[in-house]
Amino acid sequence: MRVAVFSTKPYDRQYLSEANAAFGHDLVFFEPKLDLSTAPLADGFPAVCVFVNDKLDRPLLTHLASTGTRLVALRCAGFNNVDLPAAAELGIDVVRVPAYSPHAVAEFTVALLLALDRRIPRAWARVRDNNFALDGLIGNDLFGKTVGVIGTGRIGALVARCLKLGFGCRVLAHDQWEDPALVEIGIEYRPPGEIVAAADILTLHCPLTPETHHLVNAEAIARARPGFLLVNTSRGALIDAEALVEGLKSGQVGGVALDVYEQEADLFFEDLSSEIIQDDVFQRLLTFPNVLVTGHQAFLTAEALSAISVTTLRNIAAAEAGGELENGVVAEMVSAVRQRNGHD
Repeated sequence: MRVAVFSTKPYDRQYLSEANAAFGHDLVFFEPKLDLSTAPLADGFPAVCVFVNDKLDRPLLTHLASTGTRLVALRCAGFNNVDLPAAAELGIDVVRVPAYSPHAVAEFTVALLLALDRRIPRAWARVRDNNFALDGLIGNDLFGKTVGVIGTGRIGALVARCLKLGFGCRVLAHDQWEDPALVEIGIEYRPPGEIVAAADILTLHCPLTPETHHLVNAEAIARARPGFLLVNTSRGALIDAEALVEGLKSGQVGGVALDVYEQEADLFFEDLSSEIIQDDVFQRLLTFPNVLVTGHQAFLTAEALSAISVTTLRNIAAAEAGGELENGVVAEMVSAVRQRNGHD
C-alpha cells in the first residue's frame, strides 16, 4: 500500500524502513505534522501514518476522504487526537499500536521519579561547574512511601509492581478494572479521591478521555497531601497546567516530573533553542527548581521503535488485505460513545 508518513524524524524513517523490508509498502516520508495546511501532501494516498501530535479533526478527515484516503495508521497507543465519529462517517478506518514496549515507558517513569526526588539534574549541573556542595540536594527514601498509580494497564501495572516489590512502597491504584495479579501482591485499589488525599507520590498512566481531562486540577491539588510529588508520562491534558503552577507556588505540590504537556503539539519533537517560546504557562513551569520536564521521550527505546514500526506496518497490511482489523479503533469507540449517550 502507498502510505504518506507524517511527523517523521530520522529514527522514525530508520526503523520503519528496516521493518518495511518484510512488508513492501510504498512509504513516503514527510517531516511536517499532518494538519489542514499539509494535508495536500497526502492527496491520492490510500493511507496516512501519523503520530501523537497530528490533529485529525473533522475538517482534516473530510479532506483526506475526498482525495482517496481510507486508512489512518497511528504510530502510538493513544487516539484522542482523532475525531473517531467523523472517521466512521467518512469511511476511514483508524488503527493503532495498543502495546509496543510498556517497559520503556514504565522504566522512564521510575527514572523521572528518582531524578526528581534525588535532585539528580540539579546535582549534575552543579558538578559541571565544579560545585560539589550538597546543600539543597536532600531527597527522600521511596521505601515506605505511599504511591498512587492512576491507571493500571500494561504500563501502570509495571510501575506499580516496580514500586511495590522493588522499592517497598505502599501502592494505591485506580482503574476501571482491577488487576487480580496486582491485588495478589498487596496493591490496594481505591477511589481516585482517596488516593490523591493519601499519596506522597502520584503517577498517571490512564488514557485521555472526557472523564480524565484535567484529572489533576485545582480541587485535586488542594485535597492532596502537602508537598506531594507528581509524575506524568501519559497524556498532558490529564493535568491542568495553570492549577499546577499555582500549586507549585504555594508549596502544595512538592515537585513535578513531566514527559508530556497539554500544549506540547507546538513544542515537542522540534529544536526551538533559537526561538522565543510563546507559551507562558510552560515557560513558568520551567522556572521552578523542583520541576523536571522531558520532551515526550518515555517511549524512545530501540525495542519500542522496532515494535511500533512492525505493528504499524502489519496494521496497514491487514487493512490492505481486507477483513477484520485487530487494532482498529473506530467501530469500538463509536459504539462506546453511543452507549454513553444512551443511543444503544
